[in-house]
Amino acid sequence: MDHLFEFLLRQGDNALVLGHRTSEWCGVAPALEEDIALANTALDLIGQTQLWLGYAAEVEGKGRSANDLAYLRDVYDFRNALMLEVPNNDFGRTLMRQFLFDAFQVPWLTALSASSDERVAGIAAKSLKEATYHLERSSETVIALGDGTDESNRRMQDALDYLWPYAGELFGQDATDQAMQDAGVAPVPASMRSVWDTQIEQTLSAACLSRPDTSFAHSGGCNGSRHTEHLGHMLAVMQTLQRSYPGAVW
Repeated sequence: MDHLFEFLLRQGDNALVLGHRTSEWCGVAPALEEDIALANTALDLIGQTQLWLGYAAEVEGKGRSANDLAYLRDVYDFRNALMLEVPNNDFGRTLMRQFLFDAFQVPWLTALSASSDERVAGIAAKSLKEATYHLERSSETVIALGDGTDESNRRMQDALDYLWPYAGELFGQDATDQAMQDAGVAPVPASMRSVWDTQIEQTLSAACLSRPDTSFAHSGGCNGSRHTEHLGHMLAVMQTLQRSYPGAVW
């Protein structure tokens, strides 16, 4: 598989899967303001998906569109991080996952904005504006809930403990990452770790939360070798219209 195509799938699939998971709160969030905020975050992510997968389809050169890549691929064709596909569970896990991802995305998109690939740089620069706002909001909410009641603190710590073993996958490195670095398209994700660690430490400290004492990290989602059972269920819902009525358009 072409390394640029693989790279673009990873960016698009991360945005797509997290966008869909976030959209599941539409109409059922714990407060009207949160319902609207989560819906807007989901829309931002789906918009980013369109850009990344649209470019991926062009690079692939097989006549597929962004919609085809989103709705007509099976589980093991997806290249998203495992953390983004696990169920929302409760509001605390949803916001903690958003924060852990946002803390990576802001420095990552900042770096991609200087990519040697003009399309990548342009998509990253546009997405960065949204990701910066997402990080501001998710970090503030994590702090408010962590430094809230005993119940909200417990739930946020539970969410952090559950998600932490998934977060390390964001910093994995393989042949595609190396090829992108060699071409000047993107740095290796591991180079974002120190910035991410600083953001995490500052926010968790303010939130009265304890960073889990483990370095274990799940892997496999970003290269498609492994996904949780949850992704298949999610895709069954997300793709049902297109698969039931092939070629349907608005």
